[in-house]
Amino acid sequence: MARELKERPAYAITSVDHALRIATMLQMEGELSVSEAAERLGVARSTAHRLLRMLVYRDFAVPTEGRTYRPGPVLELAAHSRSTTALLRAAALPHMQDLVDIVGESANLVIRSGDTARFIASVECDQPLRVGTREGMVFPAYRVSAGLVMLAELHDDQLDALYAADRFAERPDERPDLDKLRADLARIRKNGFALNDGRSERGVVAIGAGVRNPAGEIVAGLSVSMPSVRYEPRRLRSLVAALRFAAGAVAADLRQPTQ
Repeated sequence: MARELKERPAYAITSVDHALRIATMLQMEGELSVSEAAERLGVARSTAHRLLRMLVYRDFAVPTEGRTYRPGPVLELAAHSRSTTALLRAAALPHMQDLVDIVGESANLVIRSGDTARFIASVECDQPLRVGTREGMVFPAYRVSAGLVMLAELHDDQLDALYAADRFAERPDERPDLDKLRADLARIRKNGFALNDGRSERGVVAIGAGVRNPAGEIVAGLSVSMPSVRYEPRRLRSLVAALRFAAGAVAADLRQPTQ
């Protein structure tokens, strides 16, 4: 059995969700100001401040002299410098917004960590029926379009090592059918994009393409996602073209020297 598809809880606790999202931002990106947290969450500065103070109380955040917050003892991944993830996100966001404006659907930026895919940025479209933000969420890499694009870059021996049976001894239902996965990845390499119809979440269709660093390696996946009721196969070509253009623009910005 595959892992159950993710579905938002019927009685989601918004304040908990917001606190977890801020903790994820701190861990992946480093320092964060109250105004940045408020803007990212779409809440008032006073609300963001209360959330950050609670994270300080629980050692997830530490206030700095510059009136920002850095990761606390519980979250030390990005404590000392602006992380590669933060730089990637900063380069991608303007192009993600352009992509959303062009295709009228939500966009996501995803990185891979082992066999999982983490959503590090989301830009929602403004349609009433839309795929909401996935920022901070983690899925099995083979279940999301952007994750599949990144997996398609692996050699057979790397794929075998990543999905070796002993690595999944305590979670066997999360190990994919490798023969089927290899066939999927071969098709993705040939096409240059991945299509996911309900593979990660019911009622959601997503298309993913790779973002390459200056060395030509795929370092992230960029995707557009939409409710399946609005997806039309005849739009696939134009959606892929817009997605590839945006991914190429992000890659071009990554080649620029940082200030």
